[in-house]
Amino acid sequence: MSKTEVILIQNVVGLGAETDHVKVAPGYARNFLYPRGLAIPLTAANKRRLEVLKQRRGEREANELNAMSELGRSMSKLILHLKVKTGEDGRMFGGVTSGLIVDELKNQFDAVVDKKKIHIEHPIRTLGDHEVELRLHPEVVVTMKVLVESSTPLPPKQEEDPAKAGKDKEAAAKGERPARGARGPDKFRK
Repeated sequence: MSKTEVILIQNVVGLGAETDHVKVAPGYARNFLYPRGLAIPLTAANKRRLEVLKQRRGEREANELNAMSELGRSMSKLILHLKVKTGEDGRMFGGVTSGLIVDELKNQFDAVVDKKKIHIEHPIRTLGDHEVELRLHPEVVVTMKVLVESSTPLPPKQEEDPAKAGKDKEAAAKGERPARGARGPDKFRK
């Protein structure tokens, strides 16, 4: 089957970047690329237009790179404080995802970042300091510190009564069963 040669006017995922010269199926070009304004047919007149598009693309990419590198420098200095709900034992409910980080960046610093640009291997599920990678541009990759804190205060740990602990150990040494409350919750009770 024959292929149609087109010039991409915008980036098309899985096909190419702006000003790329690609071969596609005629139906794909006619029914998808042309109506959406993503591509133009390859003709002599459009080849001349291609030079203008390449120049504009170069200027825009240089401006994007400068803006993203500046944003990256400022983001690397930031420490994002996240408050999450935790249980009595200090374990988090759920995890910190890239969507939550984007929302907090917007709330705390008025910084707008696409959540696809935040790279986390796995959702953060522990309290403390973490590092998150921001891929702002193919040439600008920055790590940002995220401090995850509990929004609910942790209850103070209750220390065992040494006298009671001693009695339970003595009873265990004699082979006796510990007192009802000392052996833990009764699993079979309703």
